[in-house]
Amino acid sequence: MIRSAATRLIVSLRSFGGLNGPLTAGAVRFSHSSETAEDFDARYEAYFNRPNIDHWEARKAMNDLLGMDLIPEPKIIVAGLKACRRLNDYALAVRFLEGCKDKCGDKVNEIYPYLLQEIRPTLTELGIETPEELGYDQPELALKSVYDIH
Repeated sequence: MIRSAATRLIVSLRSFGGLNGPLTAGAVRFSHSSETAEDFDARYEAYFNRPNIDHWEARKAMNDLLGMDLIPEPKIIVAGLKACRRLNDYALAVRFLEGCKDKCGDKVNEIYPYLLQEIRPTLTELGIETPEELGYDQPELALKSVYDIH
């Protein structure tokens, strides 16, 4: 779903002369990379599935993923959540979910429910609640904006 929309966007930009260079099927990554989307997903899945991953490596990979111009596929999110459970780092798991939601941008009402639907069995299996279930989407002590007072 996510890749197909991105692929259509790139193809339409190419047809208008906005992007140069060949587009390989399924590859919507950086133009200088020859790595396909499937290879990219497999690389991050394998990285998170390593049994000896430590806290720093997990945080580094999650930070790198959330810093890229993409929304991680559900299978990468699942692998990241399982790594958090192996590390016994519940806070990192919830923070990773928050970051994935933030990456959805203005399409959050369309993409985030899809992501939750795909990762829900893993969340239930691992006993991880979403930021919304924990009430983190509504600030407890937030002050009203000065623009909304009057």
